[in-house]
Amino acid sequence: MTVAAIHNGYRFEDGGEVLRFKPFGSWIIRNLTEVERALSDFTMPENGRSVVIDLSDLEKIDVSGAWLIHRSAKQLAAANHAISFESVGRAARILLQEVAESDRPMIPEPPKPAAARVLVEDAGKSVISSVGDMRRLTELIGAMVSIGFSIVRHPSKLRVTPILYHLEQSGVRAIPIVALITFVIGAIVAQQSIYQLRDFGAEQLAVNFVGIVILRELGVLLTAIMVAGRSGSAFTAEVGAMKMREEIDAVRTLALDPIEVIIVPRLTALVIAVPLLTFIGNFSALTAAAVVSFVYGGVPIDLFIERLRDQVDLINFTRGIIKAPFMAVVIGLVAVLEGLQVVGSTDSLGKRTTASVVKSIFLVIVIDGIFVLYYAMVDG
Repeated sequence: MTVAAIHNGYRFEDGGEVLRFKPFGSWIIRNLTEVERALSDFTMPENGRSVVIDLSDLEKIDVSGAWLIHRSAKQLAAANHAISFESVGRAARILLQEVAESDRPMIPEPPKPAAARVLVEDAGKSVISSVGDMRRLTELIGAMVSIGFSIVRHPSKLRVTPILYHLEQSGVRAIPIVALITFVIGAIVAQQSIYQLRDFGAEQLAVNFVGIVILRELGVLLTAIMVAGRSGSAFTAEVGAMKMREEIDAVRTLALDPIEVIIVPRLTALVIAVPLLTFIGNFSALTAAAVVSFVYGGVPIDLFIERLRDQVDLINFTRGIIKAPFMAVVIGLVAVLEGLQVVGSTDSLGKRTTASVVKSIFLVIVIDGIFVLYYAMVDG
């Protein structure tokens, strides 16, 4: 075999029909300047000849060297030469494969649809998702009503211990944060009321305003929002984690109803806890209003209590507290419904927990608005 040419780092051996390209030495980044220059001045052989890239004399190679060999093979292939490799070591094979993978042409991104089309598609998906949520919610309500009638006929089926546990978690442990937030809001409402009425010399009328607003609206609304963010998200995370670990399927294999075992105790505890927390929140907010009225408005505590008793009747308290069970049912249903839709990933769990809180707060505000409209129609 005749040696056709020897260059810095490689040589060509002409074997007639076959041309052998043989890199030698160390093809690493610090040695490749002269090699690359020699390759750039290389004259392409005649068309139709087979070229064998023989790496038997190659001592060392890195990514830069693999890239030069790959580029040379690509140029030879583009000139209609049949390319083959010989004596390729394990390290060189891996590097050449990686370089070839990275040299693949990028798949062009599909054209982006028009903004109007995206808007219409998103609206359609939202409608379909809402219809699906309503169907699942209706199925869940139906199942819970059936279980409720069954418990009425057979009271022994009521699981008291889980209810007490969730009542502690959702009710007792939520008292500090509910009391603190409602105390702050009560103080703010009282201060702003006195500030606005001071120009008219009617600071004492702030008692009427604060009492009605807190007892009818703010107390129950703030409590429900905090329960949705605290207990609702916890319910979704717990039920979702059970779904991911297949614990719900395990309950079914024990011939037990997951709704009766998992959902009913949580919802029952929530229906009991939210009205009690609302009462505590009302008391905390009115206490803060009394303190602010005395310190900022000069209204004595005993006068505040007397005016509150005379001007704010029991019906205002009743109209506020009666909203609490409805809000609790909505929070609980949305929380467990989102938890049951979790699929096997933590990403899905996070998304469903976020959706649970957002939907619960939205529906709580909607329910409050419905009650406000109803009371307005009743009062004429």
